[in-house]
Amino acid sequence: MSPGVLLSFIIGYFLVLLIISWLTSRKASDNDTFFVANRNSKWYLVAFGMIGTALSGVTFISVPGKVGAPSGDQFSYFQFVLGNAAGFIIIATVLLPLYYRLKLTSIYSYIEQALGTWSYKTAAGIFLISRVIGSAFRLYLVVIVLQKFIFDSYHIPFAVTVLICLLLIWSYTFKGGLKTIIITDSLQTFFLVASVFLSIYFICRSLDMSIFEAADAIKNSSYAKIFFFNDFMVSKFHFTKAFLGGLFITVGMTGLDQDLMQKNLSLKNIGEAQKNMFSFTAVFVVINIFFLSVGALLWMYANKYGIHVDKTDYLYPTIALKYLGIVPAMVFMLGLTAATFATTDSALTALTTSFCVDFLNFNKSTDLNSKKKVGTRHAVHIAFSGLMFLTIIIFNAINNDAVVSAIFSVASYTYGPLLGLYSFGLFVGNRQVRDKLVPFICLISPAVCYFLSIHSATLLGGYVFSNELIIVNGLITFVGLLLTSTSKNKLAAL
Repeated sequence: MSPGVLLSFIIGYFLVLLIISWLTSRKASDNDTFFVANRNSKWYLVAFGMIGTALSGVTFISVPGKVGAPSGDQFSYFQFVLGNAAGFIIIATVLLPLYYRLKLTSIYSYIEQALGTWSYKTAAGIFLISRVIGSAFRLYLVVIVLQKFIFDSYHIPFAVTVLICLLLIWSYTFKGGLKTIIITDSLQTFFLVASVFLSIYFICRSLDMSIFEAADAIKNSSYAKIFFFNDFMVSKFHFTKAFLGGLFITVGMTGLDQDLMQKNLSLKNIGEAQKNMFSFTAVFVVINIFFLSVGALLWMYANKYGIHVDKTDYLYPTIALKYLGIVPAMVFMLGLTAATFATTDSALTALTTSFCVDFLNFNKSTDLNSKKKVGTRHAVHIAFSGLMFLTIIIFNAINNDAVVSAIFSVASYTYGPLLGLYSFGLFVGNRQVRDKLVPFICLISPAVCYFLSIHSATLLGGYVFSNELIIVNGLITFVGLLLTSTSKNKLAAL
């Protein structure tokens, strides 16, 4: 497909987002609008829009590709998704009631009340570092695809491509913030979901199959194995590891992450927030089944026509953009763009909110919506856009997939300490942490886990960690807090 057609398509797509931004922010664009959308969002819009934020462009291209990976993934990812669903239920029934009871703008404000100022700043700092690295990594992987199939044809440098993407995202979020994103993410989720269903239709048509024939072919293929119960010690696909990892990663990277929780806090009350989470969970599980089905069909197509790719991540874009025709190519690019920018726009808004509230103390200000505060928020928003740009450029300069993936993995480890901090605050009410030691404990915990991930087979009799390592991470933090804490009764006696 012509790069010019794809580029024109993306430009038209962003014009639509800019129009939505203007419509949603023309009446009010103060900090209350930007941070919590004036707390009057519709739960069904938030629930639907969160699908696009939760999936990301990485999911869009990586999950289908891994179905036929040499490592034998097949549909094992669905075990992780089931763990995600259990984690979402815990968030809805345990964490959301806490956040609403305390009327939080930043969820890390809870840590200040429960543990202390140093603990609070540590939790917020962990989020900022993790989200910048994680979001930059996700955008980086997708920019590579855009660069390969569109911008290389015009000899546009990689750095300019990244800058264009970030400028476009900034342009439709800088005024309305969360209020704009709730609408744009709903639209982008619609495009994402539509692209998955249409991709299945186009691939089935190319394989001369009906939808029902394709379902039978997937069921009887070598890709459809979901549950893995063998080789608990060495297999990363074992159900227990995948399910528990999915559960705790969801609690850590969603329930303790300002990004997705900020949307829940924009709703009127806890009842609507819980309806949002439960309906979101149901749609999330179903849409991942279709992502996996797309993967199986793509591999069937590749095998039938002798298509080879260097990396499994290139399978979906290669077939969609080079083999299926103009309309399927546009559908794929629409879905990829929607998934990518629904994640990145939300992340930039959450980073701006967290820094303004947690480090600039906007929540303790009596003039939240003053021109000075709004100007400061604009500056912070620009600064985080610039920081994400630099991070992506560094990823590209490293130019080593193994190193970049390791950096992203380290970033994901940092959510373990958040699990430990919140668990201690929620379940240990009779002890006071030594607040100034908390940053050191939260640094030691992921470092120990990184060491374990490399040497566990030697140290633990052949055991290989997978996503469940986040449990160990949170446990080390919790134990560290417990060992260095003091009984509140003793403090009161003194």
